[in-house]
Amino acid sequence: MTGTLKTFFSFIIWPMWYAFFIPSLLFLFITIILIPRNLLHYFIRPICWAYCLFAGQWLMRINRPPKKDNGPYIYMFNHVSMFDQFMIGAYIPYYITAIAAIEVFKYPVFGFIIKKYGVIPIIRQKIKKAIGSLNLAEKAIREGTSFLISPEGTRTLNGEIGPFKKGPFHLAKNTNATIVPIALRGGFRAKKKSDWRIQPGILTIVFGDPIESSQFETCSIKDLQSLVLTKILELKKGSL
Repeated sequence: MTGTLKTFFSFIIWPMWYAFFIPSLLFLFITIILIPRNLLHYFIRPICWAYCLFAGQWLMRINRPPKKDNGPYIYMFNHVSMFDQFMIGAYIPYYITAIAAIEVFKYPVFGFIIKKYGVIPIIRQKIKKAIGSLNLAEKAIREGTSFLISPEGTRTLNGEIGPFKKGPFHLAKNTNATIVPIALRGGFRAKKKSDWRIQPGILTIVFGDPIESSQFETCSIKDLQSLVLTKILELKKGSL
C-alpha cells in the first residue's frame, strides 16, 4: 500500500474505530462492576476481535492456547503494535490479566477498567516499585491467575525484538509457572509506534508449546531469556 492510500485509509478508519471504542468502554465500565472477574472474558473476547476488525485487521490463529486446568501460565509475546493485547485477548478462552505501564492507568475510564480487571501497574524506571509490582503478580500467580507479559517492556520501533527484561523470568522461576511463548505477526506493518496511520491486513497470533517449570528449573535467568527468545523467533518466522 502506498503512503497516500495508507493516509486516506487512516482518515476513514480512525473515526470508525473510535466510534466503536468509546461506547465499548462505557459498556465495559458497567460490565466490570456487575460481572464477576472470572466471567469477563466472555465479553472481552468479542470486543477484542471488534477492535481489530474496526481497524481493518483480520485475525488468524496458529495453534491453540493451553487449557486453563494446566495453568497458571505466563504468556510472553513480542510487543509490536497497539493491537497486541487485543489479538491475544481475542483467543484466550479464560481469565488472564497483565502487567502494564503506570501511564496507561491515567487514561479516563480505561484506567479504571483495567484496574478493576486486575491489571497490575508497573513503574519501570523505579526499581523498588517495579519489584513491588512483580511481587503482587507473584502472589496472584500462586493463587492460580495467568498473566500476559511482554519481556521487552515496550513496543518495538523497528520491528525487531528488543532486549528482554529480567523481571518476567524471575517471576516464572519464583512461581514455577508454565511459560507460553507467543509470536505476533503483522502488527508492525499494521500500526508502527512512530506512525499514526494504519494499514489494513491480517494479524496472526502463533501459540507455542508450553515451557513447563521442570524444563527451566536449573536454568539461569540469562539462559531462560535466551530459551524464550529462541522459541518466539522460531514462531515469528513470517511477516512482521
